[in-house]
Amino acid sequence: MVGAQFQDPNALGGTGPRLSGPLGKIGDADPATAGNDAGAPTAPATGGEGEPHGRHREARLGSTDKELKSGAAAADSVRTAPGTPRQRGEVMDAAGGSRNTLPRPCHVLVLLNPRGGKGKALQLFWSHVQPLLAQADVSFTLMLTERRNHARELVRAEDLRRWDALVVMSGDGLIHEVVNGLMERPDWETAIQKPLCSLPAGSGNAVAASLNYYAGYEQVTKEDLLTNCTQLLCRRLLAPMDLLSLQTACGQRLFSVLSLAWGFIADVDLESEKFRRLGEMRFTLGACLRLVALRTYRGSLAYLPAETLASRRGPSPARAPQDPADTHVVPLEQPVPPHWTVVPEQDFVLVLVLLHSHLASDLFTAPMGRCSAGTMHLFYVRAGVSRAMLLRLFLAMEKGRHMECHCPHLVYVPVVAFRLEPKDGKGVFTVDGELLISEAVQGQVLPNYFWMVSGYREPPPSLKPQPSPRRKSQQMLPPSERP
Repeated sequence: MVGAQFQDPNALGGTGPRLSGPLGKIGDADPATAGNDAGAPTAPATGGEGEPHGRHREARLGSTDKELKSGAAAADSVRTAPGTPRQRGEVMDAAGGSRNTLPRPCHVLVLLNPRGGKGKALQLFWSHVQPLLAQADVSFTLMLTERRNHARELVRAEDLRRWDALVVMSGDGLIHEVVNGLMERPDWETAIQKPLCSLPAGSGNAVAASLNYYAGYEQVTKEDLLTNCTQLLCRRLLAPMDLLSLQTACGQRLFSVLSLAWGFIADVDLESEKFRRLGEMRFTLGACLRLVALRTYRGSLAYLPAETLASRRGPSPARAPQDPADTHVVPLEQPVPPHWTVVPEQDFVLVLVLLHSHLASDLFTAPMGRCSAGTMHLFYVRAGVSRAMLLRLFLAMEKGRHMECHCPHLVYVPVVAFRLEPKDGKGVFTVDGELLISEAVQGQVLPNYFWMVSGYREPPPSLKPQPSPRRKSQQMLPPSERP
């Protein structure tokens, strides 16, 4: 595996020894050694499918070392969460049993992008992450990524048995690389069960912000968010997470840990790349510039509402076997199944499917709560919305109040699967912030498919019975699109 050169925390100032060597030789020392290697107000729950924010409100920034250690000890005593069919995502301890915590002590591989966000990830690791890991008996090996898809290549070839977890310190794009690299391995079914951890050091950091929210922390950004997420790693709790399986018209298969966007959001994401050094402010600037020259995008949209699946009986559509199986979609060249909801072909401003609560660390996009297992949020905005209303929605999203704007052009519904077909060649797709060619795409949620370090102290709401969302979710749909 590729070697890396970097300095220890003292060396960042020009002093101290320079460390270099192949991966696996760096940082295997005692974790206490300094030379270790490299409540926002909630909008009405229109779908009724999630759990409201508010659990563990006592958890705040600035926890003492004593609190960290007691939290980690408590995590080790938590009972295993209920399993899923086929025990997807089960984590095995050294004795062969299952558990939903990382061991103590544990050893993790840290994949860090030194160019992510404002380019300060390595300094932030030594100043904010390493001291907490040392106190919590978490030793690590640090690997710096050197180019796009480097992390994808590394995890595709790495002997994962050496690590208790893979820690990704960058933005959402690097987590996307890691998950897709794991799914490309011959032993993908075992590899995807390796626990992951997100430490925010990029521009968007939506996955980290969502985990911060689920854990009951206040919405924070930058170094405060990094500290919160590092505390979650120190406490070692794991929770199952959904994965979005995507298929494109050209036959590409890929997986998303966060979102697929088309139209306004995708344009802002890609066009603001040149402002990356601004950190999270790049999206605000990009949105303002795109509002000045607002575009619309012709296309057709269809989806399988969560409520339809919950009430439907009978087998899924027949299709060729594939792993992992997409049981709710049919080949793209065929019409969608008759029990799907079809949105008439029209002009859109944006379409967004989202697995989590946040689209960026300061964009609380899904205030209705965490989706139940196998379900994702679908938002779309029809053409005809004014620039003033779009700006109002964008500003309100910081506190999760955009659904209170009652914009008639904004539609929300929880779904299990979707199909989106651009009609005029305009616009681009982004998957977890990464560019995807503009062509017909469809996807479905794979429930509880992998594990992430989280803050749950009880089985997530997706593993418990959920009330029917029928009445409230229909209120958000135009009459022509209600099942």
